[in-house]
Amino acid sequence: MTLGKYAPFHAGHKYVIDTALAETDHVIVMSYDEPEVTPVPLPVRSGWIREIYKNNPKLEVIDCYGGPKEMGYTPEIIAMHDEFILRIVGDRSITHFYSSEHYGDHVSKALGAVDRRVDMERIVYPISATMVRHDAYGNVIYVPDVVYRDLITKVVFLGSESTGKTTIAKALAERFNTEVMPEYGAEYWLENQRDGVLTPEQMVEIARGHIEREDEKVLKSNNYCFIDTNAITTYMFAQDYHGYALPELQQMAHNCYSRYDVVFLCEDDIPYDDTWDRRGAENRVIFQKKIVDDLVERKIPFIRLHGSIQERMAKVEQVLNQFEKWGL
Repeated sequence: MTLGKYAPFHAGHKYVIDTALAETDHVIVMSYDEPEVTPVPLPVRSGWIREIYKNNPKLEVIDCYGGPKEMGYTPEIIAMHDEFILRIVGDRSITHFYSSEHYGDHVSKALGAVDRRVDMERIVYPISATMVRHDAYGNVIYVPDVVYRDLITKVVFLGSESTGKTTIAKALAERFNTEVMPEYGAEYWLENQRDGVLTPEQMVEIARGHIEREDEKVLKSNNYCFIDTNAITTYMFAQDYHGYALPELQQMAHNCYSRYDVVFLCEDDIPYDDTWDRRGAENRVIFQKKIVDDLVERKIPFIRLHGSIQERMAKVEQVLNQFEKWGL
């Protein structure tokens, strides 16, 4: 058995678990509820471990709510923690207790198990959860991809054509020293359109390709990833071109509800840039209304951006300064 807050899960935690898996027949991981330490919900944190080890039947993860909040090594505090652990373990026989902490001594004694310490001095992996919480970007090499994606705030900009999405996404990425995900559909359209139209199958390819590239960008991001459009935009274009969207695209558009942390709608109150590949100022107004109606129908909260690029950036920064990912 091993235990932790996994707030967040990192390479050091994985090393302990991997060592336990290599040395024993079955490993129990107790994941603690710790709202005082991290706002990331327990199911998310334990879900990281389940996802990383989903193909290993030897691993079992237990979500542990209601554990003692007191920290320290007084006899009273040790007794509280040992009692809680024994209550969770029940009648299971634990042969080894794995940890990289001093509490390995009293927990292993309470369990009647071997006290197996792993990398106590953090030589193999010089990392801690505190270090990751303070600077995830600087310690990204120690954070599994599935975890790091959940640490990044994904900010998406929606709106009709020529509403400033590309401009503001690029400007904010530079401002926050992070990544921008450009609109993959624009690139794809230029290379594959026939008479200004794409097939329903090609619309699916756009959404799928955008998501794949977006996932890659998130892993390189620093706190935020600024994203120019998403699958909802592709879905809206499919509806506009063909009157319907294929089921896979419908599902990707539906997934946008939980995929992004903050949604901004770039308003059409700026001059229309009438390039050859666009469909006109009148269409911009109509398409903008359709996007708003779709967001309202999906019950996706969004924040409107008006005015100049400076005014829009100021609004985004104000929102992000107040935003707490995983906050209530």
